[in-house]
Amino acid sequence: MTTGPRASGGGRVAAVVVTYNRRELLDEALTALGAQTRAPDRIVVVDNASADGTADMVTGRFPEVDLLTLPRNVGGAGGFSAGMAHALDGGADLLWLLDDDTVPEPGALEALLTARERATTPGEGPPTLAASRVVWTDGRDHPMNTPRPKHRATAAESRIARAAGCVPIRSASFVSLLVEATAVRDRGLPIADYFLWNDDFEFTTRMLRGRRGLLCPDSVAVHKTREFGGTDTDPGDRFFYEVRNKIWLFTGSPGLTPVERVLYAGSTLRRWGRTFAASSDRAVLCRAMARGIAKGLSGRPRPTAALLREIGVEVPRP
Repeated sequence: MTTGPRASGGGRVAAVVVTYNRRELLDEALTALGAQTRAPDRIVVVDNASADGTADMVTGRFPEVDLLTLPRNVGGAGGFSAGMAHALDGGADLLWLLDDDTVPEPGALEALLTARERATTPGEGPPTLAASRVVWTDGRDHPMNTPRPKHRATAAESRIARAAGCVPIRSASFVSLLVEATAVRDRGLPIADYFLWNDDFEFTTRMLRGRRGLLCPDSVAVHKTREFGGTDTDPGDRFFYEVRNKIWLFTGSPGLTPVERVLYAGSTLRRWGRTFAASSDRAVLCRAMARGIAKGLSGRPRPTAALLREIGVEVPRP
């Protein structure tokens, strides 16, 4: 479904927004998508079985939106996997991924597409993904969504990125991220069984291993989290997902090189140390960590295609 006249260039862009019980924030996000200077060709909203009237709000206020209502909450990871599969099945060339508390500025998508076009080379084609600059409600860069720079970018990569007004990156978050559909078909969807956290890091490192990604400062999105903070904020019992998924990532994902596994594992342990140091209830964190270690070491994520099939979503063939 289209949201308005499509500008030339870039191919068909499908915006994929995942939501769960945040009707008012989703309303604001969808309003911002409709106000883009280059409108997405299709908007897919994945409702993770919300109980706050989200589905009625979307159908009533945004009838042009393609609403995918899931029978149960499969988390952000499962929601993005389902929405991306749905968009790919509809023939999207580019996937624009956004959380329901993401409010892109009017020129956000146009800036991403412009950077992509400027960074396209005859030999390699376009970059695999391009990420927006993410700020908090007061305009400060949001530490939760700062892409990791690519420290070993080649001279050619750096030159092409600079010419496009961008920076080479190694990973990014699902807060205003434009991804090539061909890359997703080639390397797979986000791992749905992660449920919460690290799914975007695993997905983007997998997409970008041996490929190019960009941070585009001219594309700006506001991430309306309740508080300003990074990933070392005390998550309470949800620390389980952080620990389990990091173990799954470091022991099984093809996205990281052996050297990167060591470096990122070290930075993860340091961040966990800061989380414990700042926690007001370390007993909860200890229990969550113990469960996460047990689950991470005792099994592997379920196949994404099988999990999506359980909720009625088929993964399109490459």
